[in-house]
Amino acid sequence: MLPGPTNVPERVTRAMFTHIINHRSPDFVELYTEVIEKTQQVFQTKNDVVALSSSGTGAVEASVVNLIKKGDKVIIPVNGEFSSRLSQMLEWQGANVIKLETTPGTNATLEQVKEAFDNNNDVKAFYVVHNETSTGTQVKYLDKISELTSRNDSYYVVDSISLLGGVELPVDKWNIDVCMAGSQKALAAPPGISPISVSPRAKKYMIENPPPTMYFNLARYFKYYEESKHTPFTPALPLLYAFREALRMILEEGMDARIKRHKICSDALYSGLSAIGLTPFAKEEDRSITIIALNYLDGLDDNTFRNTLANKFRVLVAGGFGNLKGKVFRVGCMGEVHRYHVMRTISAIASTLDMMGYKTNTVNALKIAEEKLKNL
Repeated sequence: MLPGPTNVPERVTRAMFTHIINHRSPDFVELYTEVIEKTQQVFQTKNDVVALSSSGTGAVEASVVNLIKKGDKVIIPVNGEFSSRLSQMLEWQGANVIKLETTPGTNATLEQVKEAFDNNNDVKAFYVVHNETSTGTQVKYLDKISELTSRNDSYYVVDSISLLGGVELPVDKWNIDVCMAGSQKALAAPPGISPISVSPRAKKYMIENPPPTMYFNLARYFKYYEESKHTPFTPALPLLYAFREALRMILEEGMDARIKRHKICSDALYSGLSAIGLTPFAKEEDRSITIIALNYLDGLDDNTFRNTLANKFRVLVAGGFGNLKGKVFRVGCMGEVHRYHVMRTISAIASTLDMMGYKTNTVNALKIAEEKLKNL
């Protein structure tokens, strides 16, 4: 129950156990073409897609080095570890970064974003971390951002590494120019593949203004795919096989059904864990669907709690980042999460707390969760 890497279905794991092929062969063309086409369906886009062999950070860095130049003005909400890292990447690239900083557990409001655009009519791009993994917060007004970026043709860039595949994110409908995801999160594949979609106008800019980098030069990927359906560098072939199988499973389930499942399981976890006395860290209107961050009870030791949960009940959750270390723990709700995972997690956490001297009403918590899960 980590916020990534998440559980990988057996069918996806088995897909990796195959012969290594020539990445300049018809076999690879068949593999990679299907990966790209199915990724476009999951992203709900007709834009170009590149499946980078990298962690999610690689895709995020690629978006920065290909789109941002020295002196470019960029707006970005900052409220946790990953949005801080992204703002730092932008600064290293030489951008004039306008940070909309809020305390961890809250998001910049849409009104604050509008104000930033009102005060800056020369914005090159708006960057946003859709889901702040470190604090369990999710930005829920992405559908309204293109009204702002369209004022002066600013680029709209979304880091949805830990959310895409678990919530509604129609890239084309919302006019998102660049969108990144990670295979090891809601897409339920092994880590190491990070797809990135690029709109025609962003693609044109990247081709005309190539970055001083080799591996993350997206124009090279566009060129190789258009000419031969190849990648410019050797990709992680076993991971691509697994990623393709994960995409097949997503589309077999159907995006609407998958999104509904994530929402129901998330509601059940929040409700059930709250019923045993735990409080969510994030402000209610900003809470993430795929990452439930919870405050520790007074006196509860982080390592003792998580080690007991892992060793006695075989349930893994994550601790906090930076200043939140020892203050919160995080439960992943993504990928193949279903009724079984929700009920076992609530039961295991309640039992661990009981073992550590904290009284919980496990039966009531499970009843509340079960009621939420009845529509699954």
